[in-house]
Amino acid sequence: MPGSVFTFYSFKGGVGRSFTLANVAVLLARWGHRVLCLDWDLEAPGLVDYFRPRLPRGPGGGVVDLVDDFRRGRFAPGAHVLRLKGVGELDFIAAGREEPGYIGQVQEIDWEGLYDEGFGEYLDKCREQWAADYDFVLIDSRTGISDIGGICTAHLPDHLVLLFTANRQSVLGAMEAARRADAARNLLPFDRARLTVLPVLSRFDNREEYDRSEAWRRIVVEETAELYRTWLDQTVEPETMSRHLTLPYVSYWSFGEQLPVLSEKTPSADQIGFALETVAAVIACRLDRTDLLAENRDAYVAAVRASRQQFKHELRVSTPRTAFGTATELVSELEKRDVRAVKSLSGDRSLLARTDDDARHLCLVVDGKVSRWQAAEVELFLHRTLGQDRRVIPILTAGTEAAALPGYVGNLRYLRLSASRGPAEVARDLVGQLKGFAPLVDTDEDLDLVAMLGQARGARLRPSRWDLVDELVTTLQTAVGAGDSDRTRDLATELAVVVKPRTPNGDDHHAAPPRVRQSIDWLLRTLDARAQTTTKPNHRKDLG
Repeated sequence: MPGSVFTFYSFKGGVGRSFTLANVAVLLARWGHRVLCLDWDLEAPGLVDYFRPRLPRGPGGGVVDLVDDFRRGRFAPGAHVLRLKGVGELDFIAAGREEPGYIGQVQEIDWEGLYDEGFGEYLDKCREQWAADYDFVLIDSRTGISDIGGICTAHLPDHLVLLFTANRQSVLGAMEAARRADAARNLLPFDRARLTVLPVLSRFDNREEYDRSEAWRRIVVEETAELYRTWLDQTVEPETMSRHLTLPYVSYWSFGEQLPVLSEKTPSADQIGFALETVAAVIACRLDRTDLLAENRDAYVAAVRASRQQFKHELRVSTPRTAFGTATELVSELEKRDVRAVKSLSGDRSLLARTDDDARHLCLVVDGKVSRWQAAEVELFLHRTLGQDRRVIPILTAGTEAAALPGYVGNLRYLRLSASRGPAEVARDLVGQLKGFAPLVDTDEDLDLVAMLGQARGARLRPSRWDLVDELVTTLQTAVGAGDSDRTRDLATELAVVVKPRTPNGDDHHAAPPRVRQSIDWLLRTLDARAQTTTKPNHRKDLG
C-alpha cells in the first residue's frame, strides 16, 4: 500500500504546527514506520531546528532545490534527504541550504509560471516516489493563504492536519483555508480522493478559567463539526473526538525547539506527550477506527504502538508456581517445534509494570483457578491488544474445571493437560492454534478419541453390537468432518460404553466387520493428518 501524505497547516503562526509535526514524526518512526518530513515553510523555515541535534550534518539542499532540479530536467526526489540518528527510519528534507543566498533563491521563484511550465506534473511524480518509499510523508506548510500554501494543502496531501488556537481568527481562518483547499483540489488534473481534514485544537489551557475553556471548546466543536463528517465513526460525537485531538498548553515546552516525546517515555494524561501520542495514533490509523479510540484511548494507542513491533518471543507461558515444572516442559516442547517461547511466573511485577510486551501471544497455565495476578495479567494483555492479532490461550491442568473459571478465561478456546495429554501433545496443538489450525474436534481430557477408536477396532463383540458400532462410527465421520465437537463428544461417549470390554460368552463374539474397520481407519487417518499438519518443522516465519 502506498504511503499517505499529511500536510500540517495553520492559518496563524504561533500555534505549534512545526512542534506538533516534529513530535508526531518521531513517534511514527519509533513505532516502526518509514517517515519523511518536508519543510515547505520556505519563507520562515523552522523544522530543521527540532531535528538539528540528530542530523548527521547541516542541510546541503532542500525543497527549494526541487525547482532547480525541474529546470535542469533532473528527477531526484531523494537527493536532498537526511536521515535522523537514533529514532528509526525518519528522513528529512529541509527548506534549503542554510546560507545567505537562500532568501534570494526563494524570492526568485514564480510558482504560477512554474506550473505553466509543467512543474505540477513534476511535483506529482515526486509525490508518487515519496509515497512509494515511505509509509507517511509529513509536510510542514506555510501559514496563511499563498501559492505555497495551495501546493501543500490542495495538490500534495491525502489528509490535512489543521491546527488552530481558541480564538475566532485562528479557527475561522483555518476553516476558510480548508474550504479553499477542497475547492482547489477539485480542479486539479490529478486523480485525488476527497481531502479529509483532522482538526487539532492546540495550546489549549484548561487548567485556569475552566468554565471559560469549556465554553470555547463548544465554540470550536460547532465551527469545525463539518470536518468530521467524512471520516469520524458515526457512533462517535465530534465533541468526544475533539477532546482527544486537543494539545494542552505546557509552558515548559514553549521555550526553544524541543521533542518531549523523546523524554516523556510513558506520559500521563496531563503531559503533552500523552496528547501527541493520541494525534500520532490517529494519523497512523489514517483517521480510521475512531470508535476504538472513543472506547479506550490507552488501548488504541498501545495497539498502534505495537502494530509493527517485532516481538522477541512468539509466546509467553505464564504459570503459577504449582505448575512450574509442567510449564518448563511445555516451553521445551515448543522450542523443539521452532517456536520462540519464554516462561514467566504469573504475577511477576516487572511484567505488569512494563509499557510494552515482548511476546506476541500469552499462554496462561491455569492450575485449579485463575489467581488475582493472572487476572491482572490477562486484563493488561487484552488492554494492550485492542485491534491486533494477539491471543490469550489458556492451558488447563488436570482437574481444573473450565465451567468454574471466570468468563474472560473460560470462554476462550483452551487446551487441556491430562494423563494421556502431556506437554508434548499440548505443545503440538498450541502450535496448531498459533498457525491458525484448530483441531478437528476437542474432546474431554478423560476421553482420548484416537485411543478409543483403536480400542473399538480391536474389540470382539456380538453382531448386534457391531451394528450399533457401525452406526455410531458412521455418524462420527460426519461429526468429525464438520468439526462438531459437542456432537463428537456425545457419540464418542456412547461408543466407549458399547465397546467396553466384557467377558466373552460362547462363540457369538466376533472381530470388527470389514466395513466397520474401514470406517474406523478413515477416522484415524483424518485425525492423524491434522496432527501431522500442526507439527511440521520450519514454520517460524509463519508465526506471529
